[in-house]
Amino acid sequence: MQLVYDRLPDQLRRSSQVRRGVALLLAAYALKKLSPYVWRRLQARASGKQLGGAVASVGGANNSYPLDKNGGKKKRSAGSSPAVNREFLQRLRRLLKILFPRLLCGEVGLLVLHSLALISRTFLSIYVATLDGLIVKTIVQKNPQAFVWQLTKWLLIAVPATFINSVIRFLEGRLGLAFRTRLVSHAYQLYFTNQTYYRVSNLDGRLSNPDQSLTEDVVMFAASVAHLYSNLTKPILDVVVTCYTLLRTAHSKGANTTWPAIIAGLVVALTAKVLRSCSPRFGKLVAEEARRKGELRYMHSRIIANSEEIAFYRGHKVEMSQLQRSYFALCSQIKQILVKRLWYVMLEQFLMKYLWSASGLIMVAVPIITATGYSKYDSEEVKQAALVMREEELVSERTQAFTTARNLLNAAADAVERIMTSYKEVTELAGYTSRVHQMFDVFEDVRDGVYRRTTVGEEETVEDRREERGEERGEERGVQYGVRVEGPLEIRGQVIDVEKGIRCENLPIITPTGDVVVTSLNIQIDEGMDVLITGPNGCGKSSLFRILSGLWPVYRGLLSKPPPQHMFYIPQRPYLSVGSLREQVIYPETEEDMKQKGVTDSDLEDILRTVHLLYILEREGGWEADSDWKDVLSGGEKQRMGMARMFYHRPRYALLDECTSAVSIDVEGNIFQAARDAGISLLSITHRPSLWRYHSHLLQFDGEGGWRFEPLDASTRLSFQEEKQRLESQLSGIPKMQQRLLELRLLLGEERGTEGEMEGEMEGCKETDK
Repeated sequence: MQLVYDRLPDQLRRSSQVRRGVALLLAAYALKKLSPYVWRRLQARASGKQLGGAVASVGGANNSYPLDKNGGKKKRSAGSSPAVNREFLQRLRRLLKILFPRLLCGEVGLLVLHSLALISRTFLSIYVATLDGLIVKTIVQKNPQAFVWQLTKWLLIAVPATFINSVIRFLEGRLGLAFRTRLVSHAYQLYFTNQTYYRVSNLDGRLSNPDQSLTEDVVMFAASVAHLYSNLTKPILDVVVTCYTLLRTAHSKGANTTWPAIIAGLVVALTAKVLRSCSPRFGKLVAEEARRKGELRYMHSRIIANSEEIAFYRGHKVEMSQLQRSYFALCSQIKQILVKRLWYVMLEQFLMKYLWSASGLIMVAVPIITATGYSKYDSEEVKQAALVMREEELVSERTQAFTTARNLLNAAADAVERIMTSYKEVTELAGYTSRVHQMFDVFEDVRDGVYRRTTVGEEETVEDRREERGEERGEERGVQYGVRVEGPLEIRGQVIDVEKGIRCENLPIITPTGDVVVTSLNIQIDEGMDVLITGPNGCGKSSLFRILSGLWPVYRGLLSKPPPQHMFYIPQRPYLSVGSLREQVIYPETEEDMKQKGVTDSDLEDILRTVHLLYILEREGGWEADSDWKDVLSGGEKQRMGMARMFYHRPRYALLDECTSAVSIDVEGNIFQAARDAGISLLSITHRPSLWRYHSHLLQFDGEGGWRFEPLDASTRLSFQEEKQRLESQLSGIPKMQQRLLELRLLLGEERGTEGEMEGEMEGCKETDK
């Protein structure tokens, strides 16, 4: 053995040329493998430049579509699936600006503390690996005192090591919570600006489940970013520090590190290549799973919101089948992910555990076998001392080196394994990033008045249909009743806030689906007018209220109206919020707002007295009573509560959408008269003739895109209505009387004309009766 050690330095010096030859061979092999890939990339780039030139020269005004090889328009892709690419990095960069709004913020402080904890854990791991080698050395040397001392140090270092591990998990959780708070705050700011919460579900079709995006998607994205930072920062640091420590230790002992480094590089490169080529598209799978979770949650919320109607219809079987369909669709997606992970994890474990363990043994064995015990930079005394060491000392030194090196290699292998497996987490992060980024995109578009009712693929179909009709993109098309406007609706109307009056000039009523209900509305409602709005179902009555309230955009024409605070809309089913009885009356204001306006509880009692709800104050236990009001109040009480809010806010114009249909006629009349006495102009949708007397003008839609606006003479119209109902009632009995008369004539045998004439009269009576 001593002779082998004496000969090794000369052999190592003579083997430098051999190492250079091996390095050249490896470089040539790498060049051979990489040259086809590089050549293909260069060809693709060159062809891309040529194609871009063709687009620039041929595209003209329609160059938003790329051209295919034949010079025709090439359809846009229907949306790229989430993947780790440049688009993902751009989306992530935008979201990181939300997570870290400035350099000096709480999130940056948590990130710095987290990084310091990760660095401390890396150096503690190296120190523990060195202690393991020393402990094994004392065991081989049979030195009990040294063993006890090293074991004591090992136990003492365990206290800060476990604390650091706990701190890392704590800071990761705090970092994820801080990220979630930033995202939620930004999302809520967008969601409740310019009525985005309404428009994103009713005017835009890109987000099917905003609640899913605001809750689960944001949580998963924030947790994934925090966890991925921990899973990437520490492994990279572990690899750098452990490799440096191993190389320094090997060089200090004169060991050969060329072949271990080559083996490590080849094994890691091979593993990365195989795993990347065999990795499923986890980003797309996770995004689809999140979408199906949202659909299942939406189905549950629908059943909860409409439980009474479903119970009346006994529709539990239909609802259960739809719920099961959504659940099994989610199960199918989860099973698909589990199956793909099964084979991927098996391949991953084989490469990273067994192949890497075998390679690690070779990497540890080569330096120990080839080590001389000293470095070429050591003095002659140190070299001589290393050559004359006893066999027992050499064995203990080799055991210590083997134990330390193997522990460090295990740590480095675990770090590389985490880096490799983190690619799967990065692809999943790409899915969460895509959904959260899409949510913010939609919120910002809707806030700015940009709505898209269809997906990208459907918009392409619309564009194709327009091309078949010979229409240019962006060409102005007329609005016609009964014709659905295809493609994105451009908002070209104008809304002006004025102090008095409501004026509509060439205002079309278009639903969010693009259906034209009214082609052009031109009316002038001055202050003091009370307008009754009538017409068949679907003629645009409630749609006009949505436009006046600002919920729907003005696509064409001009709308002049008072600011929103001077208009108050009361639907048929008033919304009852969570809170006290007082908060139901003053909604959407708070108790502090009420005090600032100088309104007292006695004023609220007068309002309840006006709408005949004063008894509720005693029944429910006072103004501070807190209940589930949508279940406590009856239908009529809910509607009268909505009218009470109108008297509290005292707007200039009240938009009443059949808001007293469940209230008795006498109480309803008193409320309408009180509203007129309070100086509130009423725009009412109602089917009760008893309310005509409280209106001065009539706006009548015919259901075919037409309308009529004229003064309303309530007394004359009521007399005509009563006369019409009386005549209809009288005429409805004439056919039956005629038929009975003919039957009696037949029974009495009275002759009146021929038998055929009598049968004809009978048939005529029957037809009239029908």
